[in-house]
Amino acid sequence: MARPLTLHPHRALPADPAVRAIAVRILEQTAPLPLICMHGHVEAEAFARDTPFADPAQLLIVPDHYVTRMLASQGVDLADLGVPRTDGGSVETDSRTIWRRFCENWHLYRGTPSRYWLEHELVEVFGVDEAPSADSADRLYDRIAEAVADPAFRPQQLLDRFGIEIISTTDPASSDLSHHASLAEQGLGERVVPTFRPDAALMIGRDGWAQEVEALGAAAGRGIGDLAGLLDALRIQRRRFVAAGARATDHGHLSTAAAPMDEAAAAALVASALAGTVPTPEEAAAFEAHMLLQMAAMSCEDGLVMQLHPGVLRDHAGGILARHGRDKGYDIPVATEYTRSLRPLLERFGHDPRFHLVLFTVDETVFSREIAPLAGAYPSVRYGAPWWFLDSPDGMRRFREAATETAGFYNSSGFVDDTRAFASIPARHDLARRIDAGYLARLVAEHRLEEDEATQTAIDLVTTVPRAAYPPLAR
Repeated sequence: MARPLTLHPHRALPADPAVRAIAVRILEQTAPLPLICMHGHVEAEAFARDTPFADPAQLLIVPDHYVTRMLASQGVDLADLGVPRTDGGSVETDSRTIWRRFCENWHLYRGTPSRYWLEHELVEVFGVDEAPSADSADRLYDRIAEAVADPAFRPQQLLDRFGIEIISTTDPASSDLSHHASLAEQGLGERVVPTFRPDAALMIGRDGWAQEVEALGAAAGRGIGDLAGLLDALRIQRRRFVAAGARATDHGHLSTAAAPMDEAAAAALVASALAGTVPTPEEAAAFEAHMLLQMAAMSCEDGLVMQLHPGVLRDHAGGILARHGRDKGYDIPVATEYTRSLRPLLERFGHDPRFHLVLFTVDETVFSREIAPLAGAYPSVRYGAPWWFLDSPDGMRRFREAATETAGFYNSSGFVDDTRAFASIPARHDLARRIDAGYLARLVAEHRLEEDEATQTAIDLVTTVPRAAYPPLAR
């Protein structure tokens, strides 16, 4: 017999009845507020073309590394989940078969945030009323397929249905921004905005760096033959991003190191790399640190908020990278240091009113030891929301307890969903609001806040705080 699927109205709220009652009242005030999505990875093309979503497997399973990595950890081959191969090799192409494999393994997601998000999507977005299982798989597939075939389920229409006030895409520095130009022509240029992601042009030791630099030069309308040309092209592209509505940059380096390199040595390294010489790991790391400092200086010039998402060793499984490419669930967190590494940057720009830096981490040990103290001291620094592996009910609770006492609520970024899975965005924001309501309710129950203060703080965390953290720029 199929298991019914419903959403408990008090899910993820405190278990204590007295605290829960306060949390419910707080949540009621934030539930109808708009979603401000200032960091995400939904492709701009999807919005510009208003492309219909594909079938259930292609929408909810194949592109979602949160979903596929759990199945892979239990021995399911990514090819059997339809994840494309870089060499064009054979993978499962029958979406119903892929969906059945997922449903048969639904129990693997117990206790994970993926289950929370998926349940929210199934019930709220697709109207499903029974849990995934081998028995229900085909019925669920048909129900979701019917929903995504509806013209009302196009990306642009979902902006209104989900209550999204603004959403940012993440775009490489070499982007020609043509999709954002199309969005502007359609009247959505203020609602779907780009984010400048220059990593591929800064990581001089990474495969494909020279090709990315060439693409950056083409987008900027100038050749890049040296370090000065690289810096000039980055400035040109940043200005174009600002003109397209961008509010932030994003940097996904392994390290937080941001320190100056001798200018002559940096110029010589770029010239050598452009000529085909592969830099040593030490040279590449020094150059990345130097360029992060340059990016901070440029943020002072153009006002783009600098987001730092460090501490992830990408593509840990070389075989998976070779067969299936990047972002397939094998990115693993490493211990990350902020205080010493960022000191050169903050010595220069930490008190500059033009500079704004948001620090994210997947190393939760640094929330109370480093990130919150930095955000609680430097006016330029805000602490980012729990990200990636910490974007979970208990991870968010620990984050609030670790960061708030030192940096308060108003030195934060507000919640960012950081997802490619468009249909999961409401679920992610809903969970964040519930965890914040629960944390604030405890402060009220402990007589550390009045309830009206807690309610206003909850409202601010989903509206005032992210708007202040990512302000619009003059175009």
